[in-house]
Amino acid sequence: MDKKPKEPVLSRVEMNKEKHNKKKPIYIIITVILVIVLGFGVYAGSVYLKAKNAFDKTYDPKTAVKQDSFSGKEPFNILLLGTDTGAFGRKEVRGNSDTMILMTVNPAKKKLSLMSIPRDTMARMIGTENFSVHKINAAYNIGGAKMAMNTTSKVLNVPIKYYISMNMGGMRKIVDGVGGVTVTPPLTFTYDGYTFNKGKTVHLNGSQALAYSRMRYDDPRGDYGRQLRQREVIMSVLDHAMSVNTLKNLNSILSSLSTSLRTNLTFNSLVKIGKNYRSSAKNMSSDYMHGVGAMIGDASYQVMSDRELQRVSNIVRNDLGLDSMDIDNNETYQNSMNSQFDWTTGSSNQVYYIYDPYTDELWNGDRAY
Repeated sequence: MDKKPKEPVLSRVEMNKEKHNKKKPIYIIITVILVIVLGFGVYAGSVYLKAKNAFDKTYDPKTAVKQDSFSGKEPFNILLLGTDTGAFGRKEVRGNSDTMILMTVNPAKKKLSLMSIPRDTMARMIGTENFSVHKINAAYNIGGAKMAMNTTSKVLNVPIKYYISMNMGGMRKIVDGVGGVTVTPPLTFTYDGYTFNKGKTVHLNGSQALAYSRMRYDDPRGDYGRQLRQREVIMSVLDHAMSVNTLKNLNSILSSLSTSLRTNLTFNSLVKIGKNYRSSAKNMSSDYMHGVGAMIGDASYQVMSDRELQRVSNIVRNDLGLDSMDIDNNETYQNSMNSQFDWTTGSSNQVYYIYDPYTDELWNGDRAY
């Protein structure tokens, strides 16, 4: 029986977040550098002890993995989370993960892949007591790293055991620690007092890199253009980290870790990654999930078509050495219930409805958060 769409009620967290969206800067996580730095210096005396002491303070036992195996043979995923805290007066303990990048390392292919996930992606929160749908970047704020990993894993149908989160203050210090980054802006823009010119290669310090990777509203591609610049900065960080000059600033990098970084990777695991997987960083590729703009309640979302979910899942699973599997999750269910939605129109004002999968009735929203 056909259902007559009613106006869905959006959860309070989404309405509150959307109201302040234009005031909220977006940040990038570049903590991939840490494993590279370790590969150069942690084996020598006091440097090793300093690194271990710093990383011990960042370890998250709540999401600990029973047994790590980083022999240099097994591929693995790490969910990189950039949070909106740590600078500009933001002192929240957790915050939203406004940057989400799934990093896949495959030593057999000697390849490192980065897959950006738009912060506004519609997703079911995995781990809530009741059915709950929000923007995917709210998962970290609602349920911490565990919910962020489980939610992303379910959306893409790929295994995710590890994460690294860093706030924007830590990002700025790490860029400075590796001596800055080199980028070639794809467009001309000014942000936070810094001007970047299209096609002109420039070397940026931490503050400049933060501005370069935060701007969104003046980019005609919006969040997708910002994601491209974020991946560009990450790759440049990796390139500069391969230089021994980075070791000169190792103390500065390590001193920022305890307050800006959290991870469920142990120090020993990080050492093994730096030692056994370093060659994978020489062959890097990047991609991103392509969504379609839609209105859910009074908030703007990115919804992913079945085809796009399958494409991204296939890429990540292939990079992990896994066979492809047909996507069958909440997102494909919601797509099937929104048969009226036009995936080709290009309009971001189309209405997209959320249905309760247990009743097939319109969802009234989750007021718990």
